[in-house]
Amino acid sequence: MSEHWQAPAADGPVSGRVEVPGSKSVTSRALLLGALSGGPATVSGAPASRDTALMVGALRALGVPVEVDGQRVAIGAHDGFRAGAVDCGLAGTVMRFVPPAATLASGPVVFDGDPRARERPMAVVLDALRALGADVDGSALPFTVRGTGGLPGGEVVVDASASSQFVSGLLLSGARFEKGLVVHHDGKPVPSLPHIEMTVDMLRLAGVAVDEGEPNTWRIAPAPIAARDWTVEPDLSNAAVFLAAAAITGGSVTVAGWPEESTQPGTEILAVLAQAGARIEPGPDGMTVHGPDVLAPIDVDLHDASELTPTVAAVAALADGVSRIRGVGHIRGHETDRIAALVAELTALGGLAQETPDGLEIHPAPLRAHPERPWQAYADHRMATAGALVGLAVPGVVVDGIDATTKTFPDFPAQWAELVN
Repeated sequence: MSEHWQAPAADGPVSGRVEVPGSKSVTSRALLLGALSGGPATVSGAPASRDTALMVGALRALGVPVEVDGQRVAIGAHDGFRAGAVDCGLAGTVMRFVPPAATLASGPVVFDGDPRARERPMAVVLDALRALGADVDGSALPFTVRGTGGLPGGEVVVDASASSQFVSGLLLSGARFEKGLVVHHDGKPVPSLPHIEMTVDMLRLAGVAVDEGEPNTWRIAPAPIAARDWTVEPDLSNAAVFLAAAAITGGSVTVAGWPEESTQPGTEILAVLAQAGARIEPGPDGMTVHGPDVLAPIDVDLHDASELTPTVAAVAALADGVSRIRGVGHIRGHETDRIAALVAELTALGGLAQETPDGLEIHPAPLRAHPERPWQAYADHRMATAGALVGLAVPGVVVDGIDATTKTFPDFPAQWAELVN
């Protein structure tokens, strides 16, 4: 796939029906829980994405038999984890979910990843594992977890204000620790709390009792994790980009298979687009968004759904008024500094965007593609799809690094072009 991708401009309202790959968040949790159960287990609807491949590779590195057949992943029965080397790539779920499981391995497990991954915060998880009795070298990628076949576990205090993955990563393996696990969060509010709710719900489906009776505290008693078959729902954050296309162009787009209930933060896109003037219509075939004639400005707190920020920023840049996105200061530590990246790319098109302490402020301005400066994706799938959204209304936008979408949506360019055209 070419690094430089011409984003298709919309000649009129964009309308159609799309099917998006399964949720990478659900998939990562299901794969790890399947491995922790000892198998056999299956995961159906797993996206054929880089993040899925990295998690499968991590499990294989730990000695877990894994077979992939399209969107179905089968985890074979095994009697424990072994020493190995894990490539985290740029997948936060691999670098934060797998180390706690690696404490159960019979030997050292070495972790490394992409250059940007080495800059992402990891100390909270690794310090927590040390406090729980693990032997860990390092505080960021690359690091080594020296597994001893088990972990004492017990109580630990963490500051998860930079990422909910710090809590989820510990909880997923907590039932396998000798004393179980109690995680206390002490710090600013945890972002993306729905992702922790997703973790808790999936643990319960795997037979693990989780006590959330005390604020900012999660208690898990030692227990086996049940082997089961998982079905993955569509990735609603990826779906959000297609629904936003309807809002931007005044069109009508349906995302098939939208769940009636979900812990995915991507569900919040519906309220955001409604604020922008779109009409939301759930139906038996999925979720449909009908775009307005003129986009209204947006003022929204995305603290619990911060992964939507690039999508919402693209909509806001085309709105008729000043928009504000709040509560997302922590995304400076995501795949890239998403706040700085959005300001840089919108400004390069002539937009008026500025950073705030916890987000962005975007003023209306005419946007124009620069013939010699592509929209930079920063190896970030959400930045790449944001460029595609802006390109609907700004002819000539070229995205440099569209292949970043393989992280969660391998066929994005083709599906996008099919919808727009």
